[in-house]
Amino acid sequence: MLKRLKNGVIYNSGRCILILTAFLVLSVLAAVRIGSASLSWVQFFGGLFRVDGYSVQTTIIYSVRLPRVCGAVVAGAGLSVSGVILQSITGNELAAPNIIGVNAGAGFAVILLLAVFPEMALVSPLFAFCGAFFTTAVILAVAAKTGGTKSNVILTGVAFTALLNAGISFITMFDSDVLASYSYFSVGGLSGVRLRELIFPFALIALSFLLALLLSPRIDTLALGDGTAAALGINVKVLRIICVMIASACAASAVSFAGLLGFVGLIVPHISRTFTGSSMRKLLPVAAITGAVLVVIADLIGRTLFSPTEIPVGIVMAMLGAPFFFWLLLRKNTVY
Repeated sequence: MLKRLKNGVIYNSGRCILILTAFLVLSVLAAVRIGSASLSWVQFFGGLFRVDGYSVQTTIIYSVRLPRVCGAVVAGAGLSVSGVILQSITGNELAAPNIIGVNAGAGFAVILLLAVFPEMALVSPLFAFCGAFFTTAVILAVAAKTGGTKSNVILTGVAFTALLNAGISFITMFDSDVLASYSYFSVGGLSGVRLRELIFPFALIALSFLLALLLSPRIDTLALGDGTAAALGINVKVLRIICVMIASACAASAVSFAGLLGFVGLIVPHISRTFTGSSMRKLLPVAAITGAVLVVIADLIGRTLFSPTEIPVGIVMAMLGAPFFFWLLLRKNTVY
C-alpha cells in the first residue's frame, strides 16, 4: 500500500521492508566477513560452509563474529521496538527506553552484584534483566497510583533513574575495582556474546513485538488524545501500562547482554517514520529492521575502524546519536 507523507513523497511500505531486509542481509554478511582477521571470499565461504581445511575460518565465523552479529540484530530490534512504543504512547519524540528506568535498573543490579558477589559476574546478564524489569514494575506501580497518565509515567521514570544512578555512583565511589568491571557494561558492547545467551532475549523480544502488533490499532488511537481514545472504548490507563511493560521487556532483553546501549531507541523511530509515517502496524517492523541494521553497522565500525583495537558499539552509537539528539532538540516543527 502506498503511503503519502506530508512532505509529498510517496513510499511503498512493503517495498521498504523488502529493501531494508536486503540491506540487513548484506550488512550481516559484511560484518561476518570483515574483521581484524582478514578473510578472502574463498576463506569466508569455506569457513561458512565448514569445508575441510578451513577450520580456523570456521572458528572465527561461528565462535566470534556470528554470535556478536546476531546479538547486534537482536539488540537493535529490541531497543528500536521499545523506543517506537514509548514515543507513541507518551506523545514525546524524545522518549527512549532509558526514560522508563530500564538502563538505570539494569546498571544498578549489575553493579550491586559485582560489589557483593564478584565471583558471580558470569550471571550479570540475568541480574541486568531482572533489575531492569523489576525497576519498570515499581515505576508502573507508582505511576498507576498517581493516575497512570503519560506525564506521570515519564516523571516517575526520571525520578527513579536519578535515584538509581545516585546509587551506582555511591557504590563505585567506595570500590574502584567494581567501577572497572562495570565500565564496559555501562558503555554497551557485544564482545564475548554467545549464541546460547541470545535465545531467551530473542524469544521475549519476538513475543513482545507480536503483542505490540496486535495492540497497534489501539496505540494509534492514543495519538488522538486520551479523551478520544476513552470515548472509543479504550481503557487508556491499562493500555498504557501494558505498552510500557512490553517496551520494558524489549529493552531489558537487549540490555541483559548488550549493556547500556544508548540512542538506538531514540533515533531509530524517527528514521523509520520517514519511511512509513506513524502507523504502528507499519512502523514496528520497519523500526525493528532499521535498528538491527544500525547496530550491526555501528558494531562493524567499532571493530574495524582502529583494528585491532576495538571500540565498543555503545561509543559508536553515542557518536552517531548525540548529534541526532541535538538536532531533535533544535528542530522547531516536527512533521511526519
